[in-house]
Amino acid sequence: MDSAAKPNELTRRVTVGGIAVGGGAPVAVQSMLNAPAHDVAANVAQAERLADAGCEIVRMAIPRRDCLDAFAAVCGASPLPVVADVHFDACIAIEAARRGAAKLRINPGNIGGLAATDAVIDAAGEAGIPIRIGVNAGSLDAALAARDDLTLPQKLAASALDYVRHFEDRGFLDVVVSAKAHDVRTTIATYRQLAREMPQVPLHIGVTEAGTAFQGVVKSACGLGVLLEEGIGDTLRISLTDDPVTEVRACWALLAALDVRRRGPEIISCPTCGRCQVDLIGLARQVEGRLADVRKPLKVAVMGCVVNGPGEAADADMGVACGDGSGVVFSQGKVVRKVAEGDIVDVLMEEIGKL
Repeated sequence: MDSAAKPNELTRRVTVGGIAVGGGAPVAVQSMLNAPAHDVAANVAQAERLADAGCEIVRMAIPRRDCLDAFAAVCGASPLPVVADVHFDACIAIEAARRGAAKLRINPGNIGGLAATDAVIDAAGEAGIPIRIGVNAGSLDAALAARDDLTLPQKLAASALDYVRHFEDRGFLDVVVSAKAHDVRTTIATYRQLAREMPQVPLHIGVTEAGTAFQGVVKSACGLGVLLEEGIGDTLRISLTDDPVTEVRACWALLAALDVRRRGPEIISCPTCGRCQVDLIGLARQVEGRLADVRKPLKVAVMGCVVNGPGEAADADMGVACGDGSGVVFSQGKVVRKVAEGDIVDVLMEEIGKL
């Protein structure tokens, strides 16, 4: 084993639909459908929007057995591999495996114990799909939750480890583990322990119940950023009380900020000050909107004055530094064109299109 390798390069590789997870594969971006479980059209439409935003794996809750027909229809029409999210009823997981699920997610705290998972394991094995053992701080097994000799991260890790050992003892190795909490420090400590104790198992990382968009992105960036920088995490979801598309965009922004993966442009823009003589906030928002559908991994600078212009953004693939009623478009620190303020965005996009 290469001691210099990152943890997520040493995990086993599993496949979710056509998406590789673990074993050094690119960190996969996930989200979850939130349309009513019985509404096939709404769920498929949302899956299509998520795919356009860069989501690679999507999860769908199956709250009742009478939602299984809808789940199967979504699996058949979705542009993304669909994970069956199952709580309380192992029979739903078994049937979902037979109806097109690309992966199963079960919760050790409410699935009915280890014995109840045996038939789930068999069904997943027959379907050739992996299982995510998804532990949550708020739904731990009662006996484990009551133990005073363990910290919460230790309890979460112990729950996951019990299930992983049971699955492996039965010869089922296509396992992914998550162990989520809403507390950032608990999340970090738990995943570090999981990476130590089960280095072979791919990890799905996330801060659960992170909150609305602003708070949730900050919490997730803190917790998941630390883990990703340490090489921990094979796939991730940023869980927000918001449109799932926002989750996907946040995932990509986080991965790009760490240079883990890039899907589209990164905007470099200064915070403005008294030297700024243009509406830089408005310009930056215009550029961000115009770049939304660009799939080139570029660095684009929108700078308010010559102080923060080509010099501090010299590594930008393309950028603009604004003055009084005008600006200069530059690339790699060298001026390309001088333009009037009203033409800045159009000219910048024109030059980006040449790259």
